Amino acid sequence: MNLKKVFVVNDSGHDFAQAKVYGELTTLSHGLVDRFNVMAMLRTFEPVLENSSPEDYILHTGPGVMSAVACAVFAAKHGRLNLLLWRAERDGNDRYVHRKLLFKKGER
Repeated sequence: MNLKKVFVVNDSGHDFAQAKVYGELTTLSHGLVDRFNVMAMLRTFEPVLENSSPEDYILHTGPGVMSAVACAVFAAKHGRLNLLLWRAERDGNDRYVHRKLLFKKGER
């Protein structure tokens, strides 16, 4: 059985431990990046996401453009997108929630 992976778009020091229930954490980038150099993001993310499976997740973090590039690479490869989004609650029960988008006709 393959363990699912959670691709953390950018690790800038946050605690992602709660995301481990969804799979093994794999970081796509670290720290500050040039948010205008989208080709560098693509070149960095593609080889890592090449080893992804359709059941893995993208954890939205870091600059929005980085998540956009990571999500585009994943969706182009698998025809779907599995997201982990941080949900802050008033009662303090903060947690990750998962959302799946299917892009192939007939699978929605």
